Amino acid sequence: MSVTVETLEKNMAKLTITVSADEIEKAMQAVYQKNRSRYSVPGFRKGKVSRSVLERMYGKGLFYEDAVNSVMPEAYEKAVEESGLDIVSEPDIKFVETDPEKDLVFTAEVAVKPEVVLGEYRGVEVPKADLTVTEDEVLAIIKKEQEKNAVNVNVEGRAVQSGDIATIDFEGFVDGAAFEGGKGEDYPLTIGSNTFIPGFEDQIIGHEIGTEFDVNVTFPEDYQAEELKGKAAVFKVTVKKIEEKQLPELDDEFAAEVSEFETMAEYKAHVEKAETERKEAAAEQAKEEAAIQKAVDNAQMDIPDAMVATEANNMIREFASNLERQGLKLDQYLEYFGQTQDGMREQMKPNALKRIQTRLVLEAIAKAEAFEISEDEINAEIKSMAEQYQMEEDQVKTMVNMEYLKEDISYKKASQLLVDEAKEV
Repeated sequence: MSVTVETLEKNMAKLTITVSADEIEKAMQAVYQKNRSRYSVPGFRKGKVSRSVLERMYGKGLFYEDAVNSVMPEAYEKAVEESGLDIVSEPDIKFVETDPEKDLVFTAEVAVKPEVVLGEYRGVEVPKADLTVTEDEVLAIIKKEQEKNAVNVNVEGRAVQSGDIATIDFEGFVDGAAFEGGKGEDYPLTIGSNTFIPGFEDQIIGHEIGTEFDVNVTFPEDYQAEELKGKAAVFKVTVKKIEEKQLPELDDEFAAEVSEFETMAEYKAHVEKAETERKEAAAEQAKEEAAIQKAVDNAQMDIPDAMVATEANNMIREFASNLERQGLKLDQYLEYFGQTQDGMREQMKPNALKRIQTRLVLEAIAKAEAFEISEDEINAEIKSMAEQYQMEEDQVKTMVNMEYLKEDISYKKASQLLVDEAKEV
């Protein structure tokens, strides 16, 4: 096997890889030995037909394709090693010579890791976050808890109002004919929730229990059922029950019910403290993202498209793996949302590019700062991983690649340096 390297534009390279005819011949013979039992030829015992007879019958290329597929991966890996290139994409393979009696020649176009020229990264300016927690914000959080603890109470002697839960029977008709999915019984509809066709809920208001009436609506043009898009419909509706939501009083009793505190004042103070901590954590995350983005913006690098495509493919594989942990397959997900892998890949490319730029810049900063990774830092990272995955630390040590682990730690140190030195304005 031999390889020549041609440098292309935008951090791309082309490897021309030659596998000798002798190596191909050995691979073809191996394929023949493995598969000869499959062939049955009159006049020969099954599995005893010579290779030359089979090739006369089916052609010289009978075992060639499988032979090529068997030698290519190793040939490519050796070529990559010989080239000394830091390859960061999947190869784009093209065949140059595929005569079974000649050397196999193929090319592999690959992306090469781009060089990063750092700009300013120490002391970059980032937006200053507002960590103030207002009284209105505290009250809004408490009101969400109040909503959770609301109870529905039957109402009699009045008509349906906005905010009520009206239990209804209904049946819909288009051009005088009932349609599939247009009928329901004892359906609890919250008036104002906008869960039904626009205009439907408004026409329930003002009707009392036991009344029967028509609701006239028009299905939206983007309605999911094709046969109903833009169609006028009449619904026969009966109100069977009216309930109103009753909220608990925001007093000491409520505070004691929903928290470990005895008074509303203590509960409010706790909510304010928790919201302050949430804002601080969000601000720290936003500060880190802004500082990294400034460092990326100030750096120079030429990212090849093939590198972005490979990263997008990695992201799809990560997504598929997460789906599988939830008992779903990627194909099922794509079908449900009407997507394709190609479409998903295109959607992921902007984030893939951002991930690449971030990683390259943090790596360049770590190199520029000559960070040293101590044993204590490695042990702390292993301990954190063990806690995260509920494993023993010794078990984690046997599973992780130490070089990758050190890289991750150096990226975190670079990121922390950016945060520590960033100027909030």
